[in-house]
Amino acid sequence: MTRSVAESVDALLAEHAELEGQLADPDVHADPVAARRLGRRYAELAPIAQTVKELEGLRSDLAAARELAKEDPSFAEEAEELAGRIPVLEAKLTELLLPRDPHDSADVVMEIKSGEGGEESALFAGDLLRMYLRYAERQGWRTELLDEVRSDLNGHKDATLAIKGRGEGPDGVWARLKFEGGVHRVQRVPVTESQGRIHTSAAGVLVYPEAEDVEVEIDEKDLRIDVFRSSGKGGQSVNTTDSAVRITHLPTGVVVSCQNERSQLQNKARAMQVLRSRLQAIAEEEAARTASDARRSQIRTVDRSERIRTYNFPENRISDHRVNYKAYNLDQVLDGELDGVLNALAEADRAERLGQQG
Repeated sequence: MTRSVAESVDALLAEHAELEGQLADPDVHADPVAARRLGRRYAELAPIAQTVKELEGLRSDLAAARELAKEDPSFAEEAEELAGRIPVLEAKLTELLLPRDPHDSADVVMEIKSGEGGEESALFAGDLLRMYLRYAERQGWRTELLDEVRSDLNGHKDATLAIKGRGEGPDGVWARLKFEGGVHRVQRVPVTESQGRIHTSAAGVLVYPEAEDVEVEIDEKDLRIDVFRSSGKGGQSVNTTDSAVRITHLPTGVVVSCQNERSQLQNKARAMQVLRSRLQAIAEEEAARTASDARRSQIRTVDRSERIRTYNFPENRISDHRVNYKAYNLDQVLDGELDGVLNALAEADRAERLGQQG
């Protein structure tokens, strides 16, 4: 361990100890937002502190075993075994010290939009929505459908979904789903196809970390708020009161809407939640461009030619084109078994970050 790394570890351990003291103070928990932020940071540092503790204990045991081996050769084998475990823990610590995405512990807002392909694209967008809902259920996450616009065949032209984690450990929903943003392409025989021909269509997915109130300040003067009646599939009105809310952020042109709550007040609160997250994502992307950051960008246009993943129904195949992942369990993936492709994406990201450190 170099001197700079050792100093970095010492600083993180000091921060971990300070956070532990702060979280033990009842006054801190009077502010739930601040307490949650401190708790998340503490959870991020806990694996580092635990690994350093294990490494120090292992080195101490190794020194003792080598000292005893001078008088009793039977301890030489134990010393050799202890020495072999040290590089494993050192590699683990190196990985834990890699720069983290600051939003890894965050919940997310996800938007799914139909694109090229007409009604078939809307049906596929509905399939994606169900896939993410089922995956969230498998993870024990909470989901809330904030807004949806249905198609005539009960697909989804547009859907906005909030996904909230269990609040345990350093990684939240964002750490798991942050690479899902982009164009998802489907190849299958649509229900609207009478000749049995395979069609290709696409749907877009946008994912961004949910912003907390204190992170994004919004001036009410910058908002235009419209109210309208909630609509069902095909745009048919399903509500006799103007409870749905559409908010336009005038400086950026960002428009969000929410119609799934019963009251106008609730829909406005949900729409503001989405707006904060969208504005935070926009601000961070702009900062990344200014700094010439190589951060991945999500595809904003739903074009079949620009895809991150293909869902091929005739072959029961799923392919992620960014990491050359391919599996023939599409039926299970659409039922929420996403861990295979998500693990491949996370491993590729980890390998890239390790390579950058080297």
